[in-house]
Amino acid sequence: MEAELMTLATSGATTMVGLMVSESWAQARARIATLFGHGDPARETEIEEDLELSQRELIVARDTGDDLVAADIEAEWRTRLRRLLREDPVVAAELRALLDELAPAGEGGSGAVHNTISGGTQLGPVVQGRDFDRLTFNAPGIPPSVDRDPGGPGARP
Repeated sequence: MEAELMTLATSGATTMVGLMVSESWAQARARIATLFGHGDPARETEIEEDLELSQRELIVARDTGDDLVAADIEAEWRTRLRRLLREDPVVAAELRALLDELAPAGEGGSGAVHNTISGGTQLGPVVQGRDFDRLTFNAPGIPPSVDRDPGGPGARP
């Protein structure tokens, strides 16, 4: 059972941190605070404040490229979720339902993505991602100045 709770806590923390940098964070934050608060408005307010602080720290960390701080924030919420799940196993069902509801909004969120391509010459489009279907590229042919095979057709004398 411990492994299942750890997996759930990890999934919850990952989803939470992903949502912190998305447009749907305000709604998610309130739902997460309700989960942690167990119907205690004062506790829910405290959790919302903690979540807001985490979000601000995460945004600064992402803007400055500080992956360690981002990982620490996720680890903190994973630990808090694991403790919550240990204290009240009924929360596991609530967390699963919440993740099912929130995870699709978090997938492919609006966080910044930066890809770098290196190691050679790309003579056409480069695509990185998942679930592509029916892509069509109308890329021009190889420019005449590029010589793929110095001894092959089109070689310069």
